Amino acid sequence: MLLSMPNHYQTRAPRGQNGVRGTLTKPRKRKEAWEHGRVYRPWGYYQSIDGGERHQVKRIVVKPGHKLSLQKHHHRAEHWIVVRGAAEVTRDADTMMVHENESIYLLIGSVHRTVNPGKIDLELIEVQTGSYLDEDDIVRIEDVSHRA
Repeated sequence: MLLSMPNHYQTRAPRGQNGVRGTLTKPRKRKEAWEHGRVYRPWGYYQSIDGGERHQVKRIVVKPGHKLSLQKHHHRAEHWIVVRGAAEVTRDADTMMVHENESIYLLIGSVHRTVNPGKIDLELIEVQTGSYLDEDDIVRIEDVSHRA
């Protein structure tokens, strides 16, 4: 039997000769196991939900009145699905509202940002696909956190 938990998996061996089952718990060999899930930023937080060699899924929560940096990526595309609240999304030269149960696709290289203009947390599911998915594939055009 295999039990899956967010940061660990647990296997239960069949009964041995003495009738006792053994249990083994190991941390998953994934970033989430040692990053404790949520990564906090001034605008809110994100949490990795799933990932593979060419995809990553994140839950992103943006606090009311906050925004992410204007940015682009060289190696990945992103698909944002709004699951709570409404997002004001800039994609290249266009700005549009994306409401709950709606989504937007961001091509590799498109300049984008999201703003939470509402009074409740904005919650997005972000699906990243591409050849390189690490956080250093972010080119910040306007950095709201003023990182060096």
